Amino acid sequence: MDLPLAAVPEPDRSLEPAGFLVTDDDGDRLHFLDWDTPAGAPDRPGVLLIHGLAQTAWSWAPVARRLGGPTGPHRVVAMDLRGHGLSDAPTEDDAYALDALAAGVAAVAEGSGLLAGADDRIVLGGHGFGAIVAAVAVVALGARCAGLVLVDGGWESLETATGLDVEEFLRGLDEPPEVMRSMTAFLEDRAAFDPTTWDDDQQRAARATVVETHAGRVVPATRPHAVDACVRAMFGYDPLATLSAITAPIVALLAADDEGRSRARALDMASAARLAAGRTAIRSVVFPHAGHNLMRYRPRDVGAAILLATRP
Repeated sequence: MDLPLAAVPEPDRSLEPAGFLVTDDDGDRLHFLDWDTPAGAPDRPGVLLIHGLAQTAWSWAPVARRLGGPTGPHRVVAMDLRGHGLSDAPTEDDAYALDALAAGVAAVAEGSGLLAGADDRIVLGGHGFGAIVAAVAVVALGARCAGLVLVDGGWESLETATGLDVEEFLRGLDEPPEVMRSMTAFLEDRAAFDPTTWDDDQQRAARATVVETHAGRVVPATRPHAVDACVRAMFGYDPLATLSAITAPIVALLAADDEGRSRARALDMASAARLAAGRTAIRSVVFPHAGHNLMRYRPRDVGAAILLATRP
């Protein structure tokens, strides 16, 4: 499938999003970044973007700079999920159930004004764990969602994809001590993933995921109880049932880490399940030489996928 790359504007480096809080039905405050309302595009759906596990809304900056702002084709909002970033982190495990997180997505969609009118529709984009939450939220939103973009996640069983059970997966999340010894060491590690894409936005996104202690070390900003509960929710996700229930068109972007094509096969199975349920097939693009964080490595392609998701 070809992406409409030519339709994606160049990034607006001058944009500085405004941060806001909304309160969901459980009384928790959810933070989001609003990248401004575009001029001259009142009939285009807004876009709500959801970050991955232990990340924040800032991870979407390279895409938001292309699609949002006063000259962009969309109004773009990126949120912090409950337990992440500047959103509240309640201690109850059921606060991180997928349905509860999806309800928070709906609260941000409505509180931000993206779904202010009865006829308003939005596109949801999610990365990794955020793709799972986005898919569940699309089911809940129904006809109010115009499209879904799954960025390297959301179509597979995590246990099958990783070959790990939930406890093993949790143990593998710890960063090496040498990476966490200082903010400088942490940022150098993140920059080394791909020096060509390291910039002020990437540095801000990386800083938002850690907290510097008085001793100079850094620790994850996402609370351990929230990470634990979110991972357990991930492992309980049923991709075939969820994606088959979605009436909106779906675009999926698959990054390079796919040994034996197991993830591609899982995507094919999800698309087949949708066809069997009378839905449209999942349109997909594979990036054989890009890592999981496609918003950093291929932001124009991710932006183009969002534009594509607005089309039938």
